[in-house]
Amino acid sequence: MLLSVENLQVSYGNIRALHGIDFQIDDGEIVCIIGANGAGKSTTLRAISRLVPVEEGTTMTFMGNDLLQYSADKVVSKFGISHVPEGRRLFGNLTIMENLSLATFARKDNEKIQEDLERVFGIFPRLEERKAQKSGTLSGGEQQMLAIGRAFMSGRRIMLLDEPSMGLAPLLMLNVFNALKQLNEEGTTILLVEQNARMALQFAQRGYVLENGNLVLEGSSEMLLANPEVKQAYLGG
Repeated sequence: MLLSVENLQVSYGNIRALHGIDFQIDDGEIVCIIGANGAGKSTTLRAISRLVPVEEGTTMTFMGNDLLQYSADKVVSKFGISHVPEGRRLFGNLTIMENLSLATFARKDNEKIQEDLERVFGIFPRLEERKAQKSGTLSGGEQQMLAIGRAFMSGRRIMLLDEPSMGLAPLLMLNVFNALKQLNEEGTTILLVEQNARMALQFAQRGYVLENGNLVLEGSSEMLLANPEVKQAYLGG
């Protein structure tokens, strides 16, 4: 097991966002978490990345290591947990190359860094064409490509993706998910949260359904796609 989360509880002031959820991810998997706005999907990823504090009683382990003992920067540099946040959060005044280079700040394997850069440009040739362009001037689709490329360059073992389809036209969305599939086939484990439940379940092997901070369903993507409750709530009947 790569990642194990048990009794994950997160509060914002007096508001409980996550009510003690449990889930696991094996090495090499693609797993999705679906749910409505406000269900706690983004909070789940932020908790794994150590960007928000968790409540007492929560346990999270990665490759057998207690994640609660590490700060957010160490989660990236020591374990290769990379996070593509909702809204991309790029450095808009920096170029594509500068954004990608910043992601390697903790890496010492210069030869592998160059290989990873070539792989990013191979998957997203548009980024190579515009590598000197400031990221704030890119289209939404190009920014999403760069956000994924930046996460890849951090030396990822697992990639956490928050709403990767948001704001993208259908063709661009398909291109982004096809690129993610390639990265997974090359060894990157993926956990994504998505409001586009159909796309997420067609992309992932397994899924969890989150409602109001509680996990209410889990199973294979095929099982969830066929589930009447999931169809009614998230797939348009």
